[in-house]
Amino acid sequence: MPIPFPPRRLALALAMLTLAAHSQAQTAADATPADNTLGAISVVGDWLENPNEEKVLEHGGARTIIERSSFQDTGATNVRDVLRRVPGVQVQESNGTGGSDVSLNVGVRGLTSRLSPRSTILMDGIPLAVAPYGQPQLSMAPVSLGNLSAVDVVRGAGSVRYGPQNVGGIINFVTRAIPRDFTADATVETDMYSHGGVKTSPSAFIGGTNERGLGGALLYSGTHGNGFRESNDRVDIDDVMLKGTYRIGADDSVSAALHHYEGRAGMPGGLTARQYSEDPFQSTRPYDNFTGRRTDASFRYNHDDGINKFELLTYYTDSFRGSSIETEGTGANAGKRRLTFNPRNYHTFAIEPRYSRLFRGADVTQEISVGYRYLKEASDERASRTAFYVPDSGFDAPNAPNPQYQYRTGGTTAHAVYIDDTINVGNWTITPGLRYEFIDSFLNDKSNPAARTHTSIKSEEPLPSLSVVYHVSEQWSVFANAGQSFGPLQYFQIASTTNGLHPEKATTYEVGTHFNGGGWKGELTLFNIDFDDELQLRGGTNGGSDAWTNLGATRHRGLETGLSYDLGELSAALSGLSLYGTYTYTQATYKAGVFEGRDLPFYSRNVASLGARYTRNQWTFNVDTFLQSKQRSPGAPDPGARYQTEESANGAYGDIPGYGTVHVRAAYDFGKQMHNLNIALGVKNLFDKRYFTRSTDNNAGKYVGMPRTVYLQASLAY
Repeated sequence: MPIPFPPRRLALALAMLTLAAHSQAQTAADATPADNTLGAISVVGDWLENPNEEKVLEHGGARTIIERSSFQDTGATNVRDVLRRVPGVQVQESNGTGGSDVSLNVGVRGLTSRLSPRSTILMDGIPLAVAPYGQPQLSMAPVSLGNLSAVDVVRGAGSVRYGPQNVGGIINFVTRAIPRDFTADATVETDMYSHGGVKTSPSAFIGGTNERGLGGALLYSGTHGNGFRESNDRVDIDDVMLKGTYRIGADDSVSAALHHYEGRAGMPGGLTARQYSEDPFQSTRPYDNFTGRRTDASFRYNHDDGINKFELLTYYTDSFRGSSIETEGTGANAGKRRLTFNPRNYHTFAIEPRYSRLFRGADVTQEISVGYRYLKEASDERASRTAFYVPDSGFDAPNAPNPQYQYRTGGTTAHAVYIDDTINVGNWTITPGLRYEFIDSFLNDKSNPAARTHTSIKSEEPLPSLSVVYHVSEQWSVFANAGQSFGPLQYFQIASTTNGLHPEKATTYEVGTHFNGGGWKGELTLFNIDFDDELQLRGGTNGGSDAWTNLGATRHRGLETGLSYDLGELSAALSGLSLYGTYTYTQATYKAGVFEGRDLPFYSRNVASLGARYTRNQWTFNVDTFLQSKQRSPGAPDPGARYQTEESANGAYGDIPGYGTVHVRAAYDFGKQMHNLNIALGVKNLFDKRYFTRSTDNNAGKYVGMPRTVYLQASLAY
């Protein structure tokens, strides 16, 4: 059996963390009495609210928070760039039918990254998916980086509070809070690609709170311009949010938010092996595009008297996502294409009350939390297509007749009940919990009026969890946890022609540590995920339809580390200089079938980042590197199939080489006398490393990565 954690890598990671932990523990020992009494405990309630490093230390699983200042230091223009800094998270470049800036392709711990289906992805605690149960994919990810204050990634010990798709943990995008004092600022970043065009990302914020506790804020973030492909790579995104809050009294407050997102992007498409060798930046798909719109409204009531905390959240979302994608003909239509249109509408309503109560004893304190979520969603999914035509023949495909050939409506009514009990005894925190999902989903296929079908499925799943934390000090904690996660069948899985599909269920185990003190901040986690029966989307290349199939049992295990150090703690001469590094080793393999023991597709076993930040007077300098090892695209694990490592002619299959990139940035802060004007110049992919990924869906082929890119940033604050 392969060793899941190579000895040299494990020894190095443990040595780094032991050294860091010893250093910060010694600092804590010098500053506190020998009995090292931990701080006072208060009711927490929603632990995604107001994320900070203290909550990371208290959490009984792997958790990483990246703050807004880090977004700017790395020159990030979208959430993909930020998530690459998180141990255990792998982000695919835009590819396939997720091949635009409107989509998000994120995988955690070797889980599939195509359209991010394995994680519960939220914004301010509200699901971003158009239909959290029936359509959790983020082909439209209605979130923009300029509106965010932090990204909170909970990879373990979160399945009781949040679901249903929580095998890959929870990712919560935290929008900028309403400030106490009047605040206004604006930021713009412009990316200039060495191939392709120019893309600009502006953002603006204004808000404040009066002396009566009434506050509000207006947030805007957008992206406009052309990407690095030669054609059909235009993107236009506008994302606006209006937030309001009112403090009723010392213990009670209400808040509301109205959010609207619109995005449209071209999808330049995949290339065959030959086309890529001729020009990796070309596009042969002039009509492929994606459009998305979402409007959502939410209301919250909060009561917190220090002992009792009651929270009520309700929200409504109205989403549209549509695409136009060319598909290849086969047989008599080989060499021809037809344009397929896929307009889809979704509505979601949910209400979620949660109550937490703190009980104090002489030696024990407990916080018991109970919650319930009612969620109802509806879908309307249609598809139409043109007749076959010869590419580049002058045929006006976007305006040609496109009769409807598919029409499905679906819906889900879901009830989720959960309870957990956080028990604090001395330096120990023990949290048992249970989530129970009751799901009733249906799909009506009206494609053929003469032979309509109705399919329904009900699921009832208990999801137990247990986490244990030992607080070595106020700066250092050690944790272990075990829990079950669940993924219900989605609408097109219910309708899939592939037989034998069942809801996914997985068991996750973690052991690890967090620390933050003495200039050190770090984490180390060992994890193991066992899937009973994982599902995978089988790409519909050569004109066929995409379909879901069982991968069978799979296992995901590995090691995640992150470490940063402020060298100013060593010497005043090094003040302003800090270093960080992350490393993840993942082994995600088939446990059965013809590919048993082989790697799952589209993940890297080794991923690392390393960087430095130096601040002197008004100058800031950053250097960031990113590296990932090779990935696989072996094809479907059908009986008798061969695990493909060499490149296929269409570019969809075969190994994907690893690569590394370097980014540099310099910024100057002009200070308050110039309204906090800050200007920065940077270069992404400094050495113009050429790399690529693949796609196996209906937009299959090779996709080149971002070339050398020069960017400018400017911001003003009042």
